[in-house]
Amino acid sequence: MDYNAHLDQALNRLHQEGRYRTFIDIERQKGNFPHALWNKPDGTQQPITVWCGNDYLGMGQHPAVLAAMHEAIDATGAGSGGTRNISGTTVYHKRLEWELADLHGKESALLFTSAYIANDATLSTLPKLFPGLIIYSDELNHASMIEGVRRNGGAKRIFKHNDVAHLRELLAADDPAAPKVIAFESVYSMDGDFGPIKEICDLADEFGALTYIDEVHAVGMYGPRGAGVAERDGLMDRIDIINGTLAKAYGVMGGYIAASAKMCDAVRSYAPGFIFTTSLPPAVAAAAAASVAHLKTDQELRDKHQTQAKILKTRLKAMGLPIIDHGSHIVPVIVGDPVHTKKLSDMLLEQFGIYVQPINFPTVPRGTERLRFTPSPVHGPKEMDTLIRGMDQLWSHCALNRADLSA
Repeated sequence: MDYNAHLDQALNRLHQEGRYRTFIDIERQKGNFPHALWNKPDGTQQPITVWCGNDYLGMGQHPAVLAAMHEAIDATGAGSGGTRNISGTTVYHKRLEWELADLHGKESALLFTSAYIANDATLSTLPKLFPGLIIYSDELNHASMIEGVRRNGGAKRIFKHNDVAHLRELLAADDPAAPKVIAFESVYSMDGDFGPIKEICDLADEFGALTYIDEVHAVGMYGPRGAGVAERDGLMDRIDIINGTLAKAYGVMGGYIAASAKMCDAVRSYAPGFIFTTSLPPAVAAAAAASVAHLKTDQELRDKHQTQAKILKTRLKAMGLPIIDHGSHIVPVIVGDPVHTKKLSDMLLEQFGIYVQPINFPTVPRGTERLRFTPSPVHGPKEMDTLIRGMDQLWSHCALNRADLSA
């Protein structure tokens, strides 16, 4: 077996399809977000503006967050020293879990090293807790949810995206006595559309199912205290398990679930993804707790974020660009071809200092390749004007429109 030849074939396929992913080496500058420096391959540096980051509100630079992190480093040092079961639980981890439970109005919360691990570990563990469990999963759920459902060894049903009628058909076809969980998202990150939370909760009540919602792209940004879309819509009490992240709007790192005390205790006790993983550094937990606490009261920042997203979408629409607008903060511009998407991304970076990564298959379906812009409260008029000018010039220059791509 020529292992290197097989590796070459696998990598060459990605290059030929225009899907090979390159990492842009950037240096974030404290206090200067969204501006950064691009460390170019030739050893030089170029100032850039980050337009594709998930630090949606700029909280990774917030003074309260940085102060909490510095304080914890000075008090405890760098790492946690072990798993949560073996010396890795500190006052900072407990405070963060309390903040998260309070945020979502739940009895308890359980902290993981990422929201990916939280989804995977929880969904793969539920069948151990509920023998015969059937999980009903939206077809566009995040890869972490898909992986958790795939690995759990139980029965699964995939319903068409946001299709409540199809979900009802699947629920009605199964044994009424079987334990059930409906897993879905509040904001789907690639198109920016919202899940039908109320309708799904109604079906869960009707068929005796638990509800599991991923609020990763909503926590911090929606609801009067930033608890997500379910809070905004007054539906949090109808959700059994809420998954969220600390690495996007909260600007730090980590993931969690919030649920009943018994549910969190059971997942804590049975999930290998929790039991055998070193816990987050205390400084990271302290920073995340400070960020969660701050955003419970900073509605002005949330409002400004939504305003910036609306402005960008309005200006891109005025140019006639094919954007998707479901009313969320996500701003996808559909290019429809992986090679052209990468080319446009490269030209924006090199000519205008605009950093936006191409989104290709398998993250999105083939033929829907896109640039996904994430405006923040600190993307001001100057940054917005530069982006619009760059998109205007390059889109026209490259003739990147759907008619050309389909010809």
